[in-house]
Amino acid sequence: MVPIYEKPGAVKVRPADPGDLDAVLAIRNHAVEHSTALWTETKQTPAEGAAWLAAHLDRGSALVAEAGGEIAGFAVYAPWRELEGFRHTVEDSVYVREDRHGLGVGSALLAALVSSARLAGHHTVIADIEAGNVASVRLHERFGFEHVGTVREAGIKFGRWLDLTIMRLPLT
Repeated sequence: MVPIYEKPGAVKVRPADPGDLDAVLAIRNHAVEHSTALWTETKQTPAEGAAWLAAHLDRGSALVAEAGGEIAGFAVYAPWRELEGFRHTVEDSVYVREDRHGLGVGSALLAALVSSARLAGHHTVIADIEAGNVASVRLHERFGFEHVGTVREAGIKFGRWLDLTIMRLPLT
């Protein structure tokens, strides 16, 4: 892929709102169908997507990136684990529309998401990334995430075993 560069400031990141559901769901379901970013082969229905997004909106942990007047990507953070001992640790998720890769959308989203998590008082952000997703690993490295480890054959999708790379960023 030949990178395409846009003028600085062309990507605007803002808090997501319920009106963003269709665009977010389209990006998320495309990732389900065509990538190993989400380890499921079941697309979200509009009702499931609305409930999922509502939980993030209630938490204040959902962002969208606009470029050229369209939603170009989204990012969320959520509790990494449900037990209260993990309450200060969140997991990030950053997704960019396929035709917007290489344009700085992911960087803009991750920068805003890390800032948001820090302002919310979280202590650590975890990134669980399919080990073959070199672009995501490099993106997180640029933001100071450190490689914690790789769990071999942690999941399966498209009939093949996937390795999980775990990265972390301390916020305090």
